[in-house]
Amino acid sequence: MSKNITRADLADAVFRDLGLSFAESEKLVDEVFEEITKAFERGEDVKLSSFASFYLKKKKARVGRNPKTGKEYEITPRTILSFVASRNMKSEIAETKQEK
Repeated sequence: MSKNITRADLADAVFRDLGLSFAESEKLVDEVFEEITKAFERGEDVKLSSFASFYLKKKKARVGRNPKTGKEYEITPRTILSFVASRNMKSEIAETKQEK
């Protein structure tokens, strides 16, 4: 069964690894996510070295189709967030899967 990692889990890891109080750890995690969110709001990409890059992509309007009914409808233009894992992360994941 897979587990989701939450902000509380991240704060707990910071608490254990850095020795900050849990409240300080929560605040640190929240501030990091807030800065990342602000960068996206400004239209900026976010690159976290040895982890991943997050890119904003603009999607054009297009025609979609309901697969059940075949009815066509317009999909409006939108901006999506794209995640690309770093080579380091991909290597670590591949090594972990090989060990299992």
